Amino acid sequence: MQTAVIAVISDIHGNKQALEAVLRNIDARGIPRIVNLGDALFGPLDPVGTAKLLMARPNMTHIRGNCDRYLLQDEMDSATFRYVKPQLTAEIEAWLRAFARTAVLSDALFCHGTPFSDEAYLLEEVTASGVRDRDRDALMAELAPIGQRVIFAGHTHLQKTVRLPDGKLLVNPGSVGLPAYEETLPFPHAMESGTPHARYAIASRQGEQWDIELVALTYAHEEAAEIAARNGRDDYSHAIRYGSVLG
Repeated sequence: MQTAVIAVISDIHGNKQALEAVLRNIDARGIPRIVNLGDALFGPLDPVGTAKLLMARPNMTHIRGNCDRYLLQDEMDSATFRYVKPQLTAEIEAWLRAFARTAVLSDALFCHGTPFSDEAYLLEEVTASGVRDRDRDALMAELAPIGQRVIFAGHTHLQKTVRLPDGKLLVNPGSVGLPAYEETLPFPHAMESGTPHARYAIASRQGEQWDIELVALTYAHEEAAEIAARNGRDDYSHAIRYGSVLG
């Protein structure tokens, strides 16, 4: 039987040091195909260096995340936008514009948030009392129109796999470069992975079955945290250093 192996990365957020570690690991394993689920450059670190690393990889499929979409706007009330946007060349913007909304490879679908939205959470829901896992029956109902049996989605930065009662397999590869963040909508909440590791997933298809390996790598996270701090972003610096939000 033919085996297909794919590396799935997501949510780099301009952290070139983390991306370098992930790409080295992928290359060392001899994985021929990479899918990037988006939010590649939006962070107070090294957006141009990150873009150059990604653009040099012809074997990569790119999905547009909400933060990639923001960077195609002319204006946005965001300190991160104001840091990243002026650095983007016409070539980088054209590259971002070519990202796909979703992609299908074999019987797997790749998206940023959900198959229907780049800003919605797939595996978690946010309530007034905190973040919790979504009900599996609700997930089955939402994903019933999706014909693929495996769905890869990023956006929440939390690395996990979920198998639904109908057999669908849902995978979040985690975040390459930002292991924690805070959001205000729909209620204030924090997403925290708890450690500074750079995360990604390896998907291996053998016949009709998929094996998923969730990878967490050490890297020069102190260097990345220092870059964020020098750029006046203690929130990013703390998240990169500890995998938690700044209290």
